[in-house]
Amino acid sequence: MIFFRKNRIKSKKQCLCKQAPDNAHYYKSAIDKTRLENRKRPLRTEIINFLLSLSEDDTNYLEIGVRNPDDNFNHIVASNKYSVDPGLEFENNPVDYKTTSDEFFKSLSENKILTPETRFDVVFIDGLHLAEQVDRDITNAFNYIKDNGFVVLHDCNPPTEWHAREEYRYYNSPACETWNGTTWKAFMKWRFNPDIYSCCIDTDWGVGILTRCYPIGTSINETNSFFEYSEMDKNRKHYLNLIKFDELKCLLSSKGQRKLVELPLKPSL
Repeated sequence: MIFFRKNRIKSKKQCLCKQAPDNAHYYKSAIDKTRLENRKRPLRTEIINFLLSLSEDDTNYLEIGVRNPDDNFNHIVASNKYSVDPGLEFENNPVDYKTTSDEFFKSLSENKILTPETRFDVVFIDGLHLAEQVDRDITNAFNYIKDNGFVVLHDCNPPTEWHAREEYRYYNSPACETWNGTTWKAFMKWRFNPDIYSCCIDTDWGVGILTRCYPIGTSINETNSFFEYSEMDKNRKHYLNLIKFDELKCLLSSKGQRKLVELPLKPSL
């Protein structure tokens, strides 16, 4: 759900001369970091397809927050794919379930859609970028992934606090229309869970991965109680377990798994 327009960035750079000298560097730094992030590869699609390729069986994929399916969903390779989006940002909204993630999981729990046995290999969460909603999506996703499945999140590594603002429509900032929201807070909260392995791939605005099965990164002690951005910024490699995609592939190359712990999770509806 990233919005990046070159003409928007250009107009902001032209405004640098109008900023007070003490503030101009904030704009330039944010613009530079936006450009850097947009150049990073691989994109989330390649990472998701890699995770799906780990299974030798038929795979089920669920995407929460699709917007334009050509951005990601249409490029995912899975035996069965399901998409959920209320259609607030893309008028055509060609998805399977035109509803919110809360309503989708509620219907799933009530056996109104799919089947009671349905479990997903990967659930990709890219819906409303606010921590409370993302946390709820993660909790619900864990109730419907396979034992060796993954919950994947977009926008976990905002480069500046302007990108991590709560209000998307506040465009008059150094981040312009680029928005990661507060997804990082929900991801970091799950980094505290000792029953969950996690890491964040340092590309495409931060691709967070959570799993009960594969040792991709151990939990951390609870810290930064108020989820202050400045503290995360100083410790982001540790807090988010930032790694490169090649490191993830090495970690998963042997497909080492641990004995699963039954998580006391219930749908948060």
